[in-house]
Amino acid sequence: MPIDTYAAQVQSIENLTHDVRRLDLRLIEPESINFKPGQFVSFELPDPQSGRLLTRAYSIASQPSRSGVITLLFNLVSGGPGSGFLFHLKEGEKTQFKGPAGHFYLRDDPNRELLFVASGTGIAPIRSMLLANAERHNPRPATLFWGLRSQKDLYDQEELAELSSRIQTLTVVTTLSRPDPGWSGESGRVLRLIEERITSVKNLSVYLCGNSGMITDATSLLQKKGLCPIYREKYYDGGGDGG
Repeated sequence: MPIDTYAAQVQSIENLTHDVRRLDLRLIEPESINFKPGQFVSFELPDPQSGRLLTRAYSIASQPSRSGVITLLFNLVSGGPGSGFLFHLKEGEKTQFKGPAGHFYLRDDPNRELLFVASGTGIAPIRSMLLANAERHNPRPATLFWGLRSQKDLYDQEELAELSSRIQTLTVVTTLSRPDPGWSGESGRVLRLIEERITSVKNLSVYLCGNSGMITDATSLLQKKGLCPIYREKYYDGGGDGG
């Protein structure tokens, strides 16, 4: 899949939490992009201190069938030139990026069920995979375990609930590692869900996206349960490549 340069315009901006934002970019030239669910695009921007060009990558959070508009999901990193650049974009403003790229994408392996494990904004490429899978004539059975910190960090819960009610073979579980009083959902690290709810990996394909510690620990837990394909994309707390 060739990497091209795309001109785009900010179509909409949505603040999802105190520090997470969703950005829809409408393609201008070319007018559409072909990508695999889970891949990313890259922005080149000057380093505020040295002036040198930096490259920052962000996963596409929308499905490939929506090829004229891509969705990015990211959180603001203090001092991060990438997220700072994206946070300052205004509706109607034009920008450009390169892509698509990346080896973290949904494989076509119909005989295996899907397990997605995300922490924080690591949900971005997995959202693309979930939406793409939901469009299949026979969606593959899938489970999502998503770890966030507290109630103020919750977003997209209604969308995921609607998706899981429409796709009977999809299970979605969000867990909070530091819930405030009053939380009635799952609590603890996302690793606990793997430990307690996954009894066998024999028929699974696993996709992990989040901070490096979660990915390392989740991989170890899963490998103790048996052998299966495990695909990984490391996000730092700021998402993507760390801001």
